[in-house]
Amino acid sequence: MSQTTLRQITYLEESGGAPSPVSATVVVHVRPGHEDEFLRLLHPLLDAMRHEPTFINATLQRDPDDPTRFMIYETWADQRGLIEVQLQRDYRKAYLDRLPAILCGERQITVWRPMRSDFTLPTGEARERR
Repeated sequence: MSQTTLRQITYLEESGGAPSPVSATVVVHVRPGHEDEFLRLLHPLLDAMRHEPTFINATLQRDPDDPTRFMIYETWADQRGLIEVQLQRDYRKAYLDRLPAILCGERQITVWRPMRSDFTLPTGEARERR
């Protein structure tokens, strides 16, 4: 686990090694009264991410004790593609440009290396991904 900003993320893949999935948690504290604006900016970004070839998953969560605090958990097929391609996508611009005005402080970004994912499909069938 590493606490970092986007500029400080270093590639976790070994040089010459095959890319491996990377996850990130992004925690934001939105200025009171700007929660709806934050969500209006974020939802189209999440919708666009879903169609990217290296996208695996994303989950948006809200703190039950603080309605101005949100966490985004996202997983991508490889870190290099995330940093060099996905973070540069035009659909992120409006969201990123507006964040300084609506957040209480910097985003808290933590990078993780996925080890196991378990899901339940709508049919009730369990699925494991390693």
